[in-house]
Amino acid sequence: MATLPLLPATGPRLVGIARLAAAGESLRQGHEVEYFTLPVRSLLNRCTGVRMPFTWTINPYRGCEFACKYCYARYTHEFMEMRDGVDFEQKIYVKQHAADLLRQELRRVKPGEQIALGTATDPYQPAERRFEVTRAILEEFARHHGLDLGIVTKGNLILRDLDVLNQIARNNRLMVNVTITTLNIKLARILEPRAPRPDLRMETVRQLSQAGIEAGVSCAPVIPGITDSLRNLDALVRATAEAGGKHIFANPLFLKPCSAAVFMPFLEKEFPELAAGYRQRYKDRAFLPKTYGKRISQLMANLRQKYGIQRRDRERLQHPTTASEPQLNLF
Repeated sequence: MATLPLLPATGPRLVGIARLAAAGESLRQGHEVEYFTLPVRSLLNRCTGVRMPFTWTINPYRGCEFACKYCYARYTHEFMEMRDGVDFEQKIYVKQHAADLLRQELRRVKPGEQIALGTATDPYQPAERRFEVTRAILEEFARHHGLDLGIVTKGNLILRDLDVLNQIARNNRLMVNVTITTLNIKLARILEPRAPRPDLRMETVRQLSQAGIEAGVSCAPVIPGITDSLRNLDALVRATAEAGGKHIFANPLFLKPCSAAVFMPFLEKEFPELAAGYRQRYKDRAFLPKTYGKRISQLMANLRQKYGIQRRDRERLQHPTTASEPQLNLF
């Protein structure tokens, strides 16, 4: 099969994950998306250097076909020497032998350490329908007891795996966060071009909850001037409560340079009136000031109280806001 040439033959020698990616075999091409095998040596990744509510992460794929304009994880393709942010959504790497690797590595997990599945790429993106890497990982989890597992996804394909999710939940602690940034279908389509519609995602919360799975909503990111209105967030929290969601939380947009390279041209096209403000506010930082995050946190707390949803500490399966931003009244 054909392989993907990442650098010309005269370029620097590739090492590590970049070398493995370059050796990947092409599995399918269509709709401007290519799938490649990725013969990884490890599946379970320990979180280091940042304050997260989980200790370990698992991402069954590298890259994500959902093509969300704001996606913060585009930088992960840079580890494979792929510097074009669009590559993240068009070149998807399928990790091989994932369940076997997980079986060997779970002995490293200590009691009380949470494992987060899908923090950088969606475990239920279109590739999963064919390759079933996530399914295999869940089947391995179902063989164990006493684990603490969280899943983050926009994919309603997770409902396919209700049987194994229920097996996991019987002997482990399991929580699912379905990411929904807005209920506005038209807005969601331009922000998250290939992700399932938000109404389908909210129905996923409903069906998971009815099946006895602890499920809720991740409203991440909240996008200033686009999805941060009281009307948008109120509708989202209300719908979560009506769907039986056990929790909902929100985190503000953060933009690494590789993400800004995709998001800013999108903003210029779709929301040109916001572009100048964004350039100023994200010019020297990836995160917004603490004041904006506090405003969103307080608003969400009020809405959770209004609709009877409890806040839980272990909900935050996304990137944190930083504590070092200056106090400015922006957005």
